[in-house]
Amino acid sequence: MASRQESREKLDAKAQEGQTVVPGGTGGKSLEAQEHLAEGRTKGGETRKEQLGHEGYSEMGSKGGQTRKEQLGEEGYKEMGKKGGNTRKEQLGHEGYSEMGSKGGQTRKEQLGHEGYSEMGKKGGLSTKEESGGERAEREGIEIDESKFTTKA
Repeated sequence: MASRQESREKLDAKAQEGQTVVPGGTGGKSLEAQEHLAEGRTKGGETRKEQLGHEGYSEMGSKGGQTRKEQLGEEGYKEMGKKGGNTRKEQLGHEGYSEMGSKGGQTRKEQLGHEGYSEMGKKGGLSTKEESGGERAEREGIEIDESKFTTKA
């Protein structure tokens, strides 16, 4: 098994090649630089969140996401999400990525409650590679009450 030093050296080499090896460290030309960038960005984000409060900070993120979506277009925005997901999967490895998904699902279940989570699953269960669950439900006349699982902004 590689030592901690060997692992850091490999990550540093990837960073020097231009890869982001630390979440939030984009732009850093070494492992150490990426670590410092990520720490600074995190502290800056926390400060801004304190200034705006939870709702204001959340709204700021939503507006930023909408702006980016408009800049990239629907397909570009989807592609960006796929790339981000794949990058995160590489960073965490299979087990870590799986655990992240499970935690997210559990959180969503707690937010929606049993009825909302069940209704969301009903829609998801209808989806195929060729057709979304919503499209299939509409085509087959299956009623799905999205108000039970749609997050109010």
